Amino acid sequence: MAVWGCVASLGAARRLCWRAARAAAGLPGRPFRRGYAVGPAQSPPTFGFLLDIDGVLVRGHRVIPAALEAFRRLMNSQGQLRVPVVFVTNAGNSLQHSKAQELSALLECEVDADQVILSHSPMKLFSEYHEKRMLVSGQGPVVENAQGLGFRNVVTMDELRMAFPLLDMVDLERRLKTTPLPRNDFPPIEGVLLLGEPVRWETSLQLIMDVLLSNGSPGTGLATPPYPHLPILASNMDLLWMAEAKMPRFGHGTFLLCLETIYQKVTGKELRYEGLMGKPSILTYQYAQDLIRRQAERRGWIAPIRKLYAVGTCRRRRVTGRQNQGLGAHSSSSPQQARAASPSWCAQVSTIPGTRSPQSLSLEEGSLHSTGTETYASVQGSWRPPTW
Repeated sequence: MAVWGCVASLGAARRLCWRAARAAAGLPGRPFRRGYAVGPAQSPPTFGFLLDIDGVLVRGHRVIPAALEAFRRLMNSQGQLRVPVVFVTNAGNSLQHSKAQELSALLECEVDADQVILSHSPMKLFSEYHEKRMLVSGQGPVVENAQGLGFRNVVTMDELRMAFPLLDMVDLERRLKTTPLPRNDFPPIEGVLLLGEPVRWETSLQLIMDVLLSNGSPGTGLATPPYPHLPILASNMDLLWMAEAKMPRFGHGTFLLCLETIYQKVTGKELRYEGLMGKPSILTYQYAQDLIRRQAERRGWIAPIRKLYAVGTCRRRRVTGRQNQGLGAHSSSSPQQARAASPSWCAQVSTIPGTRSPQSLSLEEGSLHSTGTETYASVQGSWRPPTW
């Protein structure tokens, strides 16, 4: 099964990095077709790497030895990267700089915060919602993460539950013994941020539904639920993910699937998103491309970055119902439209030669080549998957 492809993917990632490093140093082997500078006398690199983290570089809290060896081949003798690299993860329960510090310790290489893309990082682009009062779901430093993304007026699940304690009724231990007075001083909620899977799914599902069905005022009831409902921004569409356990774990995509199913059953209508992000959405890869470009500029690499190679495990588990490749910052999509817009693989990405705009990124299905656990995309059609 594809979900078990992380071990084979690790070998592919190692060999891909090995070939890139040998080509950069001018050593024999099957090189890439561009020059990848490692010193001032050589031409600057024209490609970059987007590296997955979980299952590729680390497994749980442990670095994968083969991945560490492969990663070191991307560094020069001064410990600097030979090519621009961005780490792309669908995790979102930590702060960006904390994840960078964690990677620095694991990889024994300094990783800057702007080299790390969390699942919700592209929410910075949704500025039209940054001033709205948003209910935020997830775990970890959700308020700090939301504020770091630009959202200035957020309400947590606990704050909403405390304001309306009668809404959370599943856990008998948390039910009130007396009926509180109704509140009319709670400002309406104007949207929902889904940053990652929460701890208490039953509470979050119930309260999110209350907010959507009441048009942001869960202390009141509406005879007819509004539709379209309040805007929802969601990140991390992984149905499953791999940790130390032998079998995959539920991801945030499973939580989203539960929410969508409940909403459809209750209202008879489809839940819609104003934005879905995290791998494999095109918005996340556009965001990553911009970070690669800026990183190259800071390093003084003046040649345009023509290709991006994404190294990761096969993500069929993401394709099973939880992705939207073409959703932009101002569009709305149902889960069914999201699935229809997605190719059948989470592809390695390639930019159009001679351009550096995020809008130039292409994930054309006809250009995909699969090795079983990895997929490589080339707009030019000149790249072929290696045979090991």
